Amino acid sequence: MNIDDVVAAKVEAARRQIAERQRVRAELAAARKRGLAARHAQKLRHFAGQLDNHTPAASAA
Repeated sequence: MNIDDVVAAKVEAARRQIAERQRVRAELAAARKRGLAARHAQKLRHFAGQLDNHTPAASAA
């Protein structure tokens, strides 16, 4: 192997690592987005349930 082959191998390895990091980052971002959407939906369901409950709060007495 000459120097050019070594450099080319290192460049290719670096490109693979960058691509892998981008893939992992994209997967984590998608999971985070799904989690935030689910959390928001649960929050809205909770608030909707609170609106249906007409019991006055203890501090409002």
